[in-house]
Amino acid sequence: MRKTVVSDALFERARRLFPGGVNSPVRAFKAVGGTPVFLARGQGARVWDADGNSYLDFLGSWGPLILGHADPDVVAAIESTARRGTSFGASTEREVLLGEAIRAAMPSMERMRFVSSGTEATMSALRVARGYTGRHRFIKIDGGYHGHADALLAAAGSGVATLGLPGSAGVTPGAVQDTIIVPFNDEEAMEAAFAANQIAAVIIEPIPANMGLVPPGLGYLQSVRQKCDAYNALLIFDEVISGFRVGRGGAQTLFGVRPDLTCLGKIVGGGLPLGVFGGQSVIMSEVAPEGPVYQAGTLSGNPLAMAAGLAVLRKLDQAAYDRLDALGRRLEAGIKGALAASGVAAQFQRVGSAFTLFFSAEPVTDFASAKRADTGRYARFFHEMLDRGIYLPPAQLEAGFISLAHQENDIDAFVAASREALATIH
Repeated sequence: MRKTVVSDALFERARRLFPGGVNSPVRAFKAVGGTPVFLARGQGARVWDADGNSYLDFLGSWGPLILGHADPDVVAAIESTARRGTSFGASTEREVLLGEAIRAAMPSMERMRFVSSGTEATMSALRVARGYTGRHRFIKIDGGYHGHADALLAAAGSGVATLGLPGSAGVTPGAVQDTIIVPFNDEEAMEAAFAANQIAAVIIEPIPANMGLVPPGLGYLQSVRQKCDAYNALLIFDEVISGFRVGRGGAQTLFGVRPDLTCLGKIVGGGLPLGVFGGQSVIMSEVAPEGPVYQAGTLSGNPLAMAAGLAVLRKLDQAAYDRLDALGRRLEAGIKGALAASGVAAQFQRVGSAFTLFFSAEPVTDFASAKRADTGRYARFFHEMLDRGIYLPPAQLEAGFISLAHQENDIDAFVAASREALATIH
């Protein structure tokens, strides 16, 4: 059994400082119960908490650490850059270098703008889409998460294509009155939303990872692209998670669908705060100072994040993705075998090195089916795995990640722990 004495004490101190004792809600372990893990350090595929417990990390800071923790080349890039200055509020060569690397991998991003978070990227892309089209309403997916900007924190009402309702206290009805919600993988609902409204854009995670990992159905993304073209609306891909995770060109290359605007984060920042939005040059010309759509940020293009991002992207060649997918296939086969042996009803859903184990008897294809998963059983599984040294997302409706630092024996350790954990929660 793992020790929690120091973590318990830290959590009590943290609760006096921060709402829920945390600086981002899911860290509080509300979805699984118990005291949150307070991590002290990470190296490669492992992390150690404040009590000295060691875990194989299959969360990876929620996705950005595709090379693992404290990769020597990333650390060296950050250190050498920091010695020359951590922030200037002025342009640097590294912004150009990282921008060129991103555009080479994702040609749809002809021009772009660096920001400091995925939330900034999505809210800015949506503003650009509205400015470019002159329309106000946009479509988002039920259960799709695009950061905490007011217009994007909308929950679905009744029906298949409805105006959004506020999804958080403090978000006014006016802030989401132009947000239209449709279910994922539902082409008819998407068509109904377009037919009934003047739509500026569709913003969508091509592979949703904030309702757990839910792959798009065959032809679904192509259908969304066609509808945007037919109704003269823009297609915004939120690839904050899938970008450089499921392949060097992201989900848009994997599925062969070219969006008008793309939002990136996580991996492109090498573990430091960074977001990017970009797309067709003619659309991005709307952004100030060239156009009337205003966006700014003192720390945008921060030298440390630029250096870290460049260090990561230099190592993500096809061989790296082939290895990640091989590890993913090994994990998938092992977990499916463990599930079959246990008799526990669950779905292991994976794209490349991203995955979710849903405790559900049915495949998960949208937010409604994701919410039918057994969150109580996942909570028990989570803690059984944590006690066996495996660190997973502390919520059923989140994704786990494999890194290049993981080895085959790490995957096998995950599977072995799963067999034991599943036996205890049968």
